[in-house]
Amino acid sequence: MSIAKVTFHNIHQDSQNFGSDDDHMVSRIFFDLEIGGKEFSELFVDVKQTVGSSFEDAPLEVSSPHDYKGPFNHDAFRKEAELYYRESFGPEGSVINLGSFTDLRMRDNIVVRAKVVEFEVKGGPSGW
Repeated sequence: MSIAKVTFHNIHQDSQNFGSDDDHMVSRIFFDLEIGGKEFSELFVDVKQTVGSSFEDAPLEVSSPHDYKGPFNHDAFRKEAELYYRESFGPEGSVINLGSFTDLRMRDNIVVRAKVVEFEVKGGPSGW
């Protein structure tokens, strides 16, 4: 197995341009990825959350990285992306602390916060 190094850069939170509507907030997380000595920059995933749900523990949908087709471990990435998102917003938010509100909605915030994580990748170099 190979190791993936993900460098999260920013989140564009709850944007109608990314598909937000009255039922779901869609945010986009931007990051770079390094696997097996290859670098992929300016990747992103969409994070979907039900409007009015808790930033702290509501289920989040995390898409696959757009425009990336190599080996990956979506389960490990999803956990890291969710943590990055939750660390930025909500009661424990280091950037925007919303307390325990669930009926508050803020749109089109851009949060810039670097975070580097690593995890094992399924497929390895032979998956290219």
